[in-house]
Amino acid sequence: MADTNGTAFDIVVLGAGSGGYAAALRAAQLGKNVALIEADKVGGTCLHNGCIPTKALLHAAELADNAREGAHFGVHSTLDRIDMGGVNQYKDTVIGGLYKGLQGLIKSRKITVIEGHGKLVGQNAVQVGDTTYTGEHVILATGSYARSLPGLEIGGRVITSDQALTLDFVPKSAIILGGGVIGSEFASVWKSFGADVTIIEALPHLVPNEDVALSKAFERAFRKRGIAFNLGVRFQGVTQNDNGVHVTLEDGKSFDADLLLVAVGRGPRTSGVGYEEQGITLDRGFVITDEKLHTGVGNIWAVGDIVPGLQLAHRGFAQGIFVAEQIAGLNPQPIVESGIPRVTYSHPEVASVGLTEAAAKEVHGEDAVEILEYNLAGNGKSKILDTQGFIKLVRRKDGPVVGVHMIGDRVGELIGEGQLIVNWEAYPEDVASLIHAHPTQNEALGEAHLALAGKPLHAHN
Repeated sequence: MADTNGTAFDIVVLGAGSGGYAAALRAAQLGKNVALIEADKVGGTCLHNGCIPTKALLHAAELADNAREGAHFGVHSTLDRIDMGGVNQYKDTVIGGLYKGLQGLIKSRKITVIEGHGKLVGQNAVQVGDTTYTGEHVILATGSYARSLPGLEIGGRVITSDQALTLDFVPKSAIILGGGVIGSEFASVWKSFGADVTIIEALPHLVPNEDVALSKAFERAFRKRGIAFNLGVRFQGVTQNDNGVHVTLEDGKSFDADLLLVAVGRGPRTSGVGYEEQGITLDRGFVITDEKLHTGVGNIWAVGDIVPGLQLAHRGFAQGIFVAEQIAGLNPQPIVESGIPRVTYSHPEVASVGLTEAAAKEVHGEDAVEILEYNLAGNGKSKILDTQGFIKLVRRKDGPVVGVHMIGDRVGELIGEGQLIVNWEAYPEDVASLIHAHPTQNEALGEAHLALAGKPLHAHN
């Protein structure tokens, strides 16, 4: 327990983002005395310059589309203008409310928050300024930063998501380097706000980590919205002047726009914090752990974006809770990476959990996998919302559903049932017998499983 100077703790957590604060909250709940060290604000990337602000912008973007397209529904509305000052104020109010709530929660659990830049200086010690804090266990949760490419300088008209979230104007035109989740979400926002958008993605598809059927449908939807994209060719360079940016690709193609948003993923924040000096194994900056998230050094654990895998806030939460329970001797179940739900909150949305068709065939064998696609055209609520898309199910032949993949507006809200189905290893027959409310988009999940169980109701055999 803490000494009289208040520098000795059961657990010292370095970083108060999703992984770190979840670990601290759960550990405190389990009776541990916890220090939470944070150089910036508790809540980390997700709350302050990631998930929450981007989704606030996406909601504003949806309202802009609704106003512009009202006549289609017999509601004659027009879009006057996008006031980025007002949009940012709304976004900051959302963040502010959540931040205040999180601070209150941390305080109520009697967690000691230490503000400052922490550095691992021993297997059980973290230094902040002139003070060293010790913990029987140390949890590393230093998170990630917006990455760039070698030789690609960020500055001026070349920005990352950090600067994009604080822009006080809508660019007339933007080039987005990277067609993954972050790039696709910003493309969606800026297009809705009236910008001309071009995505450059070196891989053959947009949202390249998704099932290829979703990627192709996503590309069709973006094309229909007038979002341009160039696939399969790598970025070569960018120059900028007072008028804009000039981007060239390796095949000689070039593009001009007001801004270049670099959205090539996030790198682990692990340099200059003493990890290697203490014998922790890093691979391209990521902390290597065993399946229990232990680093192999002393009582040091790692969670969140610094651990290789999906860089998602909810993965960080889950890992933080897992490690806290591990330390408390509860022996929790290790987290299965493929069972973590993934959502891209663009228009349309993409949501998935479990194995893609290709991954399932790799794991279970080419002939041991069955797939089914259920089109949202047969779903009443999707028709009302005027959204196109489908649900694709991947199952082991005569076995459980191992993947749920969806595209269409609002499908992110359906992923909750999808992850229960995959993680509880449900058979199509199990889900087919459940009653889904009508008319909801959720029904489409029920219909897809009815069809896969061989008894489709609103779909053709």
